[in-house]
Amino acid sequence: MKKVYLLPNLFTTASLFCGMLAVTRIVQDRLDEACWLILAAAVLDALDGKIARLTRTESAFGVNYDSLADLVAFGVAPAMLIFVTLHEEGMRIGAGVTTLYAICGALRLARFNVQHTREERRVFTGLPVPAAAGTVVAAFLVYRRVDPVSDLAARALPFVIVVLSCLMVSKIPYPSLKSLDIERRKPFDYLVLIIVVVCAALALPFYVDYLLLLGFAAYVLYGVGRVAHATIQRRRLARAGAQGDSEEQQREPLPLER
Repeated sequence: MKKVYLLPNLFTTASLFCGMLAVTRIVQDRLDEACWLILAAAVLDALDGKIARLTRTESAFGVNYDSLADLVAFGVAPAMLIFVTLHEEGMRIGAGVTTLYAICGALRLARFNVQHTREERRVFTGLPVPAAAGTVVAAFLVYRRVDPVSDLAARALPFVIVVLSCLMVSKIPYPSLKSLDIERRKPFDYLVLIIVVVCAALALPFYVDYLLLLGFAAYVLYGVGRVAHATIQRRRLARAGAQGDSEEQQREPLPLER
């Protein structure tokens, strides 16, 4: 086997470690700790790719290893988190719903490995698995805070899981954070926005779960809204083109009878 790059793969290993540790915390019924471990895995997952690109140490081994780590941290761990929650609520659909989520996550990662070198540099095809896992975790944290015994809130969790599963295997384009070159110069507003977000999180630590849910939900809805807007625009242009053709036909002179 060829030699491997240590630095980015160490970050991938740390992400896998957090994902596996989250699974053990779920088994121990320490669900809040599991949520933060999954989010920590998401941060490490973002760093390993960025470090690999900055240090020019990208490799096929790293891509596949990263996908295997993502399947544990963002596929299996969130699925177990929701399964335990739905099982406690006495909902029998938990096994089917969470299995669907894990399978769709695996399919999404397999497709990413195939398309990595060609298509997914600037735009992701389908909802990225870390974003789906972050949405699950944020929704779970808000659910636990608002009303953990509410039937309505409990029934909303399977719906969220099914929607995220469908979005992961969809062809809806989502912006890729890989295109953000933080080492290059950016407009001054970018720096101000980052500072405002960090200060808001520090000033409102009690509501950080709400902020997480707001951020992840905005990302999820952005892709859906963008596709819906493009579809509406295409239909409007098609209607305008059809009306223009009909008006042009009406303006054409009728042939003279001889």
